[in-house]
Formats: sequence, structure tokens, C-alpha cells
Amino acid sequence: MKTLLTISLCSLALALTSLAQSPPPAQARPAAPGTNPAAQAPGNPAAAAQAPATNVPPGQAAAPGQPAAAGQPAAPGAPAAMSPAAPAQAGSVPSGESPAVTTTISPAAANPPPAAEAQTSGGVLGSNWLIDKFHKGGPVMWPILIVSIIALTVVIERIFWWSGRWFRRDPKRIEKVFTAIENGDTTEASRLSRGSRDPILRMMWNGLNHQHASLQGALQVAAGIEIKRAGRFLVVMDTLVTLAPLLGLLGTITGLIRSFSFLGNEELAVQAVTGGIAEALIATACGLGIAIFALIPFNFFTSRVSNLEFELQTAATNLEVMLGTQAAQHEVEIARTATTGKGSSI
Repeated sequence: MKTLLTISLCSLALALTSLAQSPPPAQARPAAPGTNPAAQAPGNPAAAAQAPATNVPPGQAAAPGQPAAAGQPAAPGAPAAMSPAAPAQAGSVPSGESPAVTTTISPAAANPPPAAEAQTSGGVLGSNWLIDKFHKGGPVMWPILIVSIIALTVVIERIFWWSGRWFRRDPKRIEKVFTAIENGDTTEASRLSRGSRDPILRMMWNGLNHQHASLQGALQVAAGIEIKRAGRFLVVMDTLVTLAPLLGLLGTITGLIRSFSFLGNEELAVQAVTGGIAEALIATACGLGIAIFALIPFNFFTSRVSNLEFELQTAATNLEVMLGTQAAQHEVEIARTATTGKGSSI
């Protein structure tokens, strides 16, 4: 029991620590100083159409008859090159007026590519998905988390115990004990059953050592101890199977109450109502999942306890019958000896 509580507390501490450490939000990379945001957008067809290709290096005047590139002065006496898209630009400033400095943002810069959105948002298998769903489930998720940790701990402990029970079985030794009893050697049978870890052999050893006082009572006490060991924590699992769906139902009710409480507010009605419905569904799903997870091992362990109880009852009945037969034969021999002694004396 102490080991189980220690494992439960350690698991709860690890779960709370992992929930508390949420990854920091992704920050945008700062742009270099003096860089136009529109220039950083890749694949802008409008910019490619407006800027003709030129081989003139920066800071050098363009040759006559060649259009000057953007940001380069034209040669003296050369006609200014006009972009074909210039007349179609809206908001052109007439001559004589100082043009206002405007910044044109391309659609590619305004809408980030889908790859960047996928990296920043995080997928279903991301480290932040479980924490996000846990917080959206509302305050009922904390008792559901505790119930899940206890259920997992009990299932693991019972799996280890029944695995050890499987390796502790010794059917050949049980047959040797019954053979020794049939031969009337109860001392050898007691020696064979002593020190065994098999529950059936332990019960038989207890009965053989107390057969002169109360054989049936000794067998019942030993069988009850073995059944109690095998059925340990089954009550806890039964409680968790019933409690987990009730906690999920409680989360459903609290989520619906939260949703209907925001119906009067027109600005936040849609977002708040959907958040409350999500809380209700998440809590219900978690409660049902824990109940399903605990129900299958609970039924399996219950069936194993029933099988062990049947084996103990069968072995106890066989032991009583065999010892009763030996006692009856012993009494017959004593009576026969006494009758023979009386006849010889007469």
C-alpha cells in the first residue's frame, strides 16, 4: 500500500509539472533595419513586372536609350523611362505637388505562407496540444486527472501481482502432495507444501498443520487470506469505473452552464458558447475514456479472482475428502486390531 501511494504521488507530481511547463509562444523574426517589408515578400508578380532587368550596377547612371532601374539616376539628356504599369497606378500625384510617401504591402507579405502557419500553430501531436485541451476542459479536469493517475497505478500494480502469481504456480508439487496424502504420509505432504509461494500449497500446508484441531476452519481461514490478497484494490477500481463518467457528466453540466451564461452578450456570444460546449465535450470524453480504460482490467482481474477461489475450494474439498478417508481407514485398522486382541485374549 505504501508503494502504491508513493507511485501515485510521484505520477501526480510529474503530471502537474508537465502541465505547468507550457512552451513559450513563437516570436516573429525582427526585420533588418532599412528593409522594405514589401521587398521581403517572395514571388510578387507585380514587382517583377514593374522592375525591368538591367545590368547597370548601383550608383551608376544608365546608358541613353536604356530604362533606368528603380533607385538609379538616369543619364543626363536621356528620356526618363516610364514603367508600363505607371499610368494604371491609382492615386498618382500631379506635377507641382509633393507626393506623399506610401508603403505598398504585397498580398504575399500580408498573408504568410501555409508552411509558416503550420510551424507556429503546432499540430495534433504537438507538445502543447494536450495542455491546451486540458485547460479547455475546465476545472473538472483536475479530479479527472487524479482519477486517471490512480486507475493507472492500480492497473499496473495488479498486472505485476498477477504476473508473479502466474510464475508462482506449481501444479507438479500439488500433485506430489496429494500423492503423499493418498499413501498416508501426511508428514511428507506437509514438508512438500512448506515454504511454497503458491496460494493453493499455502492453504494446504495450513490445513495439514491444523488437521487435529479444525481442518475445515484452518482451510477456510487460509483460503480467505489468499482471496483477499488476490482481490486487493478491486473496490478502488470499481469506484473509479463509476466515478469517472460522473465527473465527465459534471463537466458537461458546468460547460453548458458557462455557455448559456453568455447568451445575453451579443459581442461574445458565439465565442463563449462554443468554448463552453468544447469544455463539456472534452470533460465527457475524458471521463468515458478513463472508465473504459479501467473497466476492462477490472473485469479481467475479477474473473481471475473467481478462478482462484474455485481452485482453492476444489483443493480444500479434495484435501478434506482424502484426509477423511485416511482417518476412516485408520479407525478401521484400530478397531480391527482391538477386535483381534480381544479374540486372542479369550
